[in-house]
Parts: sequence; structure tokens; C-alpha cells
Amino acid sequence: MSSSWPHSGYLTNPQPGRLQELQTEIFRQLQLLIPDQIAHYDSFKSQVQGSPLLRMDILERHPYTHFVRLTYQFNRDESLEIAPDAHIRVYNDARLAEATSFDHVQGFERRAHTPAYLHSPAPGQSAASTFKSPLPDRSTWLSPFQVFRLSWRKNQALDKWLSYLLHQGHSLTTMQATRNRISGKQAIPVKEPSRSA
Repeated sequence: MSSSWPHSGYLTNPQPGRLQELQTEIFRQLQLLIPDQIAHYDSFKSQVQGSPLLRMDILERHPYTHFVRLTYQFNRDESLEIAPDAHIRVYNDARLAEATSFDHVQGFERRAHTPAYLHSPAPGQSAASTFKSPLPDRSTWLSPFQVFRLSWRKNQALDKWLSYLLHQGHSLTTMQATRNRISGKQAIPVKEPSRSA
């Protein structure tokens, strides 16, 4: 059975020139989801019939870029779970957007080698004790082609998901500001700024 929602058509083999076209399409689709209130609020939600709750947080805000987190939030057995947890860097001046991660742990990092947190602790060993040097052994580094392929896959997946979200009916009008930041299982806790009296 073929899918009924339109996609942008970037389903070919990865090519460096096509990556920028894909990121331009991702930017265009995000403009149909990100409301004008982005300058005033940090968290948004969108609920449409037949779809889980869509959540968006503005993680960083700069004059020409934004760092956005976009995910579904599910209620499961009195707990909240999030997936796919996309982290997206939006370049407003260049009119590009790139998926930096769909992984809740790696969302804030871009590396060309296996990150230290991927080294699993042995039973009874704490995660902190397995942390490797920030300058890893070169044998863990990825080749430029491997880094490119990973970037291509993340951006292609984001492009398809954004097309699906728009087809479901998520839009500027359904995305409403909310006080609550994304939370739930696998969510990165965000420190609220302290308010001095």
C-alpha cells in the first residue's frame, strides 16, 4: 500500500549538492509550522485529530539562527514518553534547516567520532567511570563520507516526518504557545533560569 501524503521527492542516493536542496525543503516546511510568536515564547504544542500531541521547544535563539526541538509526546501508563525527538538547527539568513539529531542524548553535539557516552558501562560500573577522553582514539572517528551519510539520513527522515505532520493538519494555526517545556521519558531536563526578586 503506498502512502497517501506527499513528500518532497528527495529519495535518491545521497549527493552533496542534494543535501542543501533537502535542507532548503526542510526550512520551507518548518515555516509552515513555526508560529510568529516564536520571538515571545519558548514552548509550543499542536493537537490535531488522529495525531499524538506535537511539541516544539526553542532551545536557542540567535539573530540568524534558532535551535528547535520537535517531538511527539505520548501518555503511557501515567508517564510521558517522547519520540522521535528531532533537534533542528534553523538558519534564517540562509533559509536552510538541518537535523542535528533524532537522538535525545546526542541532540546538542555534532562529532565526527564515536561519542564517549556510547561506550556502555559494565554491570555495576557507573556511566561516569566509562567516560572517555573528549579527544578519542582516531580508530573511533568516522570518515567524511560516513558523516555525510549520517547527515543525509537524519535530514531525509526529518523531511519525510515534516511532510507527514503537515499532511496530518499540523500548521501555524494549530501550534499554540504553552508554559510547559517538553518533558517525559528520554527528555533532556532543561534548567529554568533563576529569577531574582
